[in-house]
Amino acid sequence: MTRNVDGVNTDGQNCPCLMRTTKKSRSEPRAYHHGDLRAALLAAATKLLAEGGVAAVTLRECARRVGVSHAAPQRHFPTKEALVAALAEDGFAELRTAGEAAMQTAKGARARLDAYGVAYVRFALDHPERFRLMFTSNVANLDAEAPCANAAYELLRASVHAVVGDIDDLDGAAAAFWSLPHGLAMLILDGRIPAERLRTPRAVEELARASFRHWRSSG
Repeated sequence: MTRNVDGVNTDGQNCPCLMRTTKKSRSEPRAYHHGDLRAALLAAATKLLAEGGVAAVTLRECARRVGVSHAAPQRHFPTKEALVAALAEDGFAELRTAGEAAMQTAKGARARLDAYGVAYVRFALDHPERFRLMFTSNVANLDAEAPCANAAYELLRASVHAVVGDIDDLDGAAAAFWSLPHGLAMLILDGRIPAERLRTPRAVEELARASFRHWRSSG
């Protein structure tokens, strides 16, 4: 029986020395093979956030769930704060995407603005812990002018502008409308709205639209 230079017998049987090497490698920490470690860590952190809030999100637990060493997450997130900030950034990006999707089928500037407002409330109810995180001071590493947060606001501002036109205080008008879906979302999350008004997604949408009707533009 002869062996080739790769350590494999010419009759197709693995060389014992190679088999020993393979067995040893299996006892070592499992290498990461999922491709995008950053995305996998964020997915794990998202689940932890939903399960137990910010306190449950740790780099060590994310690493355990992904199947990498405890030190591996530091390549992308040197601290827990950096990881939490990334969760918030993704949240704002998802909020804008949800708003854009809702506005696609709406006809007219006011209908599109209301659609964004409804999508805003539904996002908050679908992702309560992420939503709270996005607007708390816990996100120390997320600058107020971060592109993701700014992009979500600019969609709102542009939608308000389409309704009220060119006015001196467009940001004030935007803030006035923003306070409606945001305030309603927080009232619901804090249990301040009677449960019988929230039994179905349609009921939530109707409640949101009713609150939007009270908003008056200055245009």
